Amino acid sequence: MIRVLLVDDHPVVREGLRGMLDAEPDLAVVGEAGSGDEAVARTRAVEPDVILMDLRMRGLDGVAATERILAFSPARVVVLTTYETDADILRAVEAGASGYLLKDASRADLANAIRAAARGETVLAPSVAGRLVNRVRRPERQTLSGREVEVLELVAKGLTNAEIGRALHITEATVKTHLLRAFGKLDVSDRTAAVTTAMAQGLLR
Repeated sequence: MIRVLLVDDHPVVREGLRGMLDAEPDLAVVGEAGSGDEAVARTRAVEPDVILMDLRMRGLDGVAATERILAFSPARVVVLTTYETDADILRAVEAGASGYLLKDASRADLANAIRAAARGETVLAPSVAGRLVNRVRRPERQTLSGREVEVLELVAKGLTNAEIGRALHITEATVKTHLLRAFGKLDVSDRTAAVTTAMAQGLLR
């Protein structure tokens, strides 16, 4: 028997899910929670195998609740939501969710997803899987501003911050600001790595 915890801030949704899952002979709803904080507490109390987790709730949201739960529980978390934006999907996956389903899933799809998650498999709604694949194939690049490119090009030529400032008629403090912004966009921590990464991404001439 697979033990399931339902987490959603709408009682009518939880009631509907319970009704769907009670019809499955191998699934047992062992608890409900109406918030992220309650989900954490109920997980400790009932020790479910699979948690159906709503994404957006007041207070502790589904992503934060998932992170807290997985820090102490071996349960598998399957996000069940009406939202399928790239940001929502990535946040849930990064938090450790084993699946991401939309609330228009059929009873059979939902039950099979719970069974798959309990077996340790990853379950994704088809539209969600497509979004993740496209995101991996075409990762978003941070675009450097024109001034940030100019500063990095002069860094590549070996100029100091003071020399760059004089060449561009800006203060040395402004040069540092542009560099720090470029570091953040390129996910690096020093001048050499910034130049190397920008060149690798074709951002410098």
